[in-house]
Amino acid sequence: MSTNTPGTDPAEEEFRRSVVAFLDAHAKPFTERSVSWGTGPDELSMGAEPSRDEELRAVEAARAFRRDLFDAGFGWLTGPAELGGGGKDPRYQELFDEIAQAYELPSETCFVVSHHIVAPTLLAWGSPEVQQRYLRGLYRADVIACQLFSEPEAGSDLAGVKSRGVRVDGGWRVSGQKVWTSGGHYSDIGEMLVRTDPAAAKHAGLTMLVVDMHDPGVQVRPLRQMTGGEAFNEVFVDDVFVPDSHVLGRPGDGWRVAMTTLGNERVSMGDRPAPAAADPIERLLALIQHFGLNDDPAIRLEFARIAIRRSVVRWTAARAAAALAAGGEPGAEASIIKLMESENLRAAGTLAGRILGPRMTADTGEWGTYVWAELVLSTPSLRLAGGTDEIMRNIMAERILGLPREAAPNR
Repeated sequence: MSTNTPGTDPAEEEFRRSVVAFLDAHAKPFTERSVSWGTGPDELSMGAEPSRDEELRAVEAARAFRRDLFDAGFGWLTGPAELGGGGKDPRYQELFDEIAQAYELPSETCFVVSHHIVAPTLLAWGSPEVQQRYLRGLYRADVIACQLFSEPEAGSDLAGVKSRGVRVDGGWRVSGQKVWTSGGHYSDIGEMLVRTDPAAAKHAGLTMLVVDMHDPGVQVRPLRQMTGGEAFNEVFVDDVFVPDSHVLGRPGDGWRVAMTTLGNERVSMGDRPAPAAADPIERLLALIQHFGLNDDPAIRLEFARIAIRRSVVRWTAARAAAALAAGGEPGAEASIIKLMESENLRAAGTLAGRILGPRMTADTGEWGTYVWAELVLSTPSLRLAGGTDEIMRNIMAERILGLPREAAPNR
């Protein structure tokens, strides 16, 4: 006689048991940190930037855990089996994530670009050689990837890149400069957009390549921001050879590949849960309560708007992520996610500033006050990364509302 609970899938129950056994052996149970005022580390999930030494130590810890995770069969549950994945339904990833919330796990921030942005693009556009060579390594953390898109003179005009790829026997010689590259200093490969046909139309002359970040012709230099951190880099590529097998799609497909990559990036922005004690929205609520503003109608209204937007972003991101896991492509909803997430964090910082006043700009040592300065200084970057707010609104207007394209300015 079966002992399974009615309606319970035996395969899912066995999966649950194996996940719990793995996590029990490799992690500690999660202890929820209090969001009450003055308790726990004075930090927020956005804005805080570790030193480079601290960052590299965190990367190595995350890599060690990820390798154990992958070797146990949980590192790429939904990926094709022939490429190293588990070949499972997306429901199994949801089950894993649900169970993992009960454990203290290393931060995988360093893998966001690899797993949520570059790897899906390689799966959609990569040659068989590139997929076999990198996808398993990306999910096992043997390989970390970065994006090489933005350029100093192009601004938000992604198609205005000047980095060039020159055709040679067996591949391309690539040179150029990229900027705002997150994680470039610890990455092994870079997804690089270059111009390979100067005579073609602006968007048609682009090609996407996979570049070896350890090539002697690649130099990575840190960029110090107004927050004091160095999360971004500028990257110089000087006459680096890229074989034909490392072209994503075909020569000239670069713009289409870039749209896939940016869609993946925008979806990922709304799907990064933070511990409650470090979550800016939860901390904003604690701030309001600490200063006795619970009954202030203006404060209550603005906080309600922020909390509602946060929920909408998470629901939309979950729906988009499920569609991607089922084999779909990122759509215009990715622009909604990206725009609302950056707007919501800006609104949270603004409301915190109204409450704190000078406490946000002068560090008095008072818990929960000056920590907001770093968030406020870092959130403008969210309005640029992955496409500016103006570009997001254009995408929504044209692809969701069906409005006509904006007329080109007279020159």
